[in-house]
Amino acid sequence: MTTVTVDADPTRSPAVVAGVEQVRRLRTAVPGPVSLRLRERRAAAVAAGVGMVLPAFVERAGGAVLVDVDGNSLVDLGAGIAVVNAGHAHPRVVAAVTEQAEAFLHTCFMVTPYEGYVAVAERLGGLVPVDGPTRTVLLSSGAEAVENAVKIARAATGRDAVAVFDHAYHGRTNLTMAMTAKAMPYKRGFGPFAGEVYRAPMSYPFRDPAGLTGEEAAERAVRSLVTQVGAEELACLVIEPIQGEGGFVEPAPGFLPALAAWCRDHGVLLVADEIQTGFARTGDVFALDHEGVRADLVTVAKGLADGMPLAGVVGRAEVMDAVHAGGLGGTYGGNPVACAAALASADVMTEEDLPARAREIEAVLRPALEAAREHAPGIGDVRGRGAMLAVELVRPGTLEPDAAEAARVARTCHEAGVVVLTCGTYGNVIRLLPPLTIDPALLADGTAVLVEALTGRAGSAA
Repeated sequence: MTTVTVDADPTRSPAVVAGVEQVRRLRTAVPGPVSLRLRERRAAAVAAGVGMVLPAFVERAGGAVLVDVDGNSLVDLGAGIAVVNAGHAHPRVVAAVTEQAEAFLHTCFMVTPYEGYVAVAERLGGLVPVDGPTRTVLLSSGAEAVENAVKIARAATGRDAVAVFDHAYHGRTNLTMAMTAKAMPYKRGFGPFAGEVYRAPMSYPFRDPAGLTGEEAAERAVRSLVTQVGAEELACLVIEPIQGEGGFVEPAPGFLPALAAWCRDHGVLLVADEIQTGFARTGDVFALDHEGVRADLVTVAKGLADGMPLAGVVGRAEVMDAVHAGGLGGTYGGNPVACAAALASADVMTEEDLPARAREIEAVLRPALEAAREHAPGIGDVRGRGAMLAVELVRPGTLEPDAAEAARVARTCHEAGVVVLTCGTYGNVIRLLPPLTIDPALLADGTAVLVEALTGRAGSAA
């Protein structure tokens, strides 16, 4: 294959991050021959149940570019599923990780504590949309954070029941599988699941009856929960402010404030699952900030530590402290190297104004995607906020999901060297999660590739 190098602004030298040029460059087909050999090794050694979006094995990464083992440079519009918000190998994060790794890698905070854990808890307390003094527990994964949020809510309220929503995704552990809506691939064959989980209808403007307001959708959800279980039995209501795996479903304005008010009135704790939406991804530090909603508990992970495994639950002090000593924790939770990465990531978010960068990304992507609808009648909806945007694909003129078309668009992008992801209850949504530090020329190039895949026409982000 002839080498293809694409730079949306050929008059300038490409930016370089961590030694990686911020340009799309194809030296082989994607995946290339070395990746294909590694895929054979993977099949022989890795459990078949571990999925794979694109079998292009990565050798290094910097900024918003993945360099695979065949020398192809791919535009990353997935960011490790909203993890590397500050970009791959951000120098501030790498330096912090290196310094901490040279000091010590692990002691277990529950045995001999260290300042990094405390510093992360202090920093999170000043960021999360929670009123009053806060407390934090640090963990290792998003699912672990959700599980612990439910534990805390049950301990604080003395109630058992948990409310979740249609299209929700909360994790792969037993309790979080019960809380997750989508059966395949997350739940099928893995039951029985934890009990006392009740599901309410989500505000889904694209699929709701025309004219249904956010407040009316909240009333619908509340009626469902009161009928199923009763407010007096609910420990907590757990919601993603913008749903992730369920299809980047952004509820109608007023939905979240109305639910928050109902929770306050009935002693139900509001748990905001901000695992995918947090840390500037939606153009605000947290997605709840958009409507000024305050939660009792907030779960965080993904963008918290820019690639290091770290998660947490942050909440009102009196709620968090309802749990007895020893009831929260984990061997690896709040690992010192991950904490160092989180502190550096928080500095980058503030100093480089990543919320503003997310809004700038939306200002490029959204108009291009909206314009593509003129030439792609299968685009049913363009939605999301900031650098968390999605395209829902349907059969033209209907609401019937078109998962095959979503798979085709993703495959076309992958072959052209642009990494995009699919999602949605029906598998028909293209989701976009670029690093918030993505080079503007690289974003323009990746957007043009996506538009061409959607429309079959050469596109441009300009």
